[in-house]
Amino acid sequence: MPNEIQTVETLTRWALCESPSHDAAAVNAMQDLIIQDLPVSVVRVERIPGREGLGDTVLLHAGPTTARERLLVIGHVDTVHPIGTADGGLPVRRDGDRLYGPGLYDMKGGVYAAVRAMVDVALRGESPRPITMLLSPDEEIGSPTTRDLIEAIARTSAYALVVEPARAGGAFVTARKGVGWFNLDIEGRPSHAGTHHADGRSAIREAAHQILRLEGMTDYAAGTTVSVGQISGGTSANVVPGHCCLVADIRVTTPQEGERLTAAIEGLRAQDPDAVLNISGGLNRPPYARSEGTAALYRHVQQIAERLGQTLSEVPMVGGGSDGNFTAALGLPTLDGLGVEGSGAHTLEEYCLVSSVAPRVALLRAMFETL
Repeated sequence: MPNEIQTVETLTRWALCESPSHDAAAVNAMQDLIIQDLPVSVVRVERIPGREGLGDTVLLHAGPTTARERLLVIGHVDTVHPIGTADGGLPVRRDGDRLYGPGLYDMKGGVYAAVRAMVDVALRGESPRPITMLLSPDEEIGSPTTRDLIEAIARTSAYALVVEPARAGGAFVTARKGVGWFNLDIEGRPSHAGTHHADGRSAIREAAHQILRLEGMTDYAAGTTVSVGQISGGTSANVVPGHCCLVADIRVTTPQEGERLTAAIEGLRAQDPDAVLNISGGLNRPPYARSEGTAALYRHVQQIAERLGQTLSEVPMVGGGSDGNFTAALGLPTLDGLGVEGSGAHTLEEYCLVSSVAPRVALLRAMFETL
């Protein structure tokens, strides 16, 4: 079990190794940092070169070579924070129990805990199943290059354990909404805003109509949300804008609701007959339901936690997606939120709680030894 000084030193180095999703070299440097201290005698490293301009995927294999289905452990090393965040808006620092830094809560702290637990179990030779840990380079942007691999490994696994951030008090996640992104590209007709205003067809005005339609599809009672989070268009203040594009984020609780909402969005038509509306995108993470298999797995882990003197709880279905959405949608019992405690994910106030790391290592180690 790593002591607190080792934990803080390692997590500090990991946070200073900034790894935004679209910077392949930075993500690969983070993968290097994780790999360099692994005991190669008991942990086999498999590295899959990145594609589509993204970083490498790393698979860590440990445990016995048997025909038993494996434990699939999933983490990601990419973050939403751009290079320079650690030198500017979110310097790496400790304040009491809080260790601040880009990506420490989401989710380098969880990856650290899982790697430590895996190494401990591998060195002691006490895992009854093979363990495969997948370290993804692109989870924060929807897992475009890793989804197929995650699903392929999931089909030969007994359980999926996802070390995304824990909720308050160390609570697990056992259900997540499905996630989709839709792009709307609008073509109008540009014209001089002063001399030929009537000749123009404003793409931004059309976008405003579409935004109200999209946002109006939100149904809190059904757990459905639609949010237009990005919009860009126009060329100059004195030009009727001929082009505008926007991106809508959707969250749904069931596959059926995802199909209904997708049809509604794809059925949108331009209000201005002279405007052209092009719609692309769709659901990129299926809903992750709390299946009977997941419920049984959670109850089993609760008993493990009790033996360790830990109290384990879970939270209702959460709105954020993860790679656990993919494994759960295949029917694989999936536990998520197994990472460390903290707060401020995706903000300049992100931190993890140092005191939460050792208990998580102990719980993950016990899970690896008994599942």
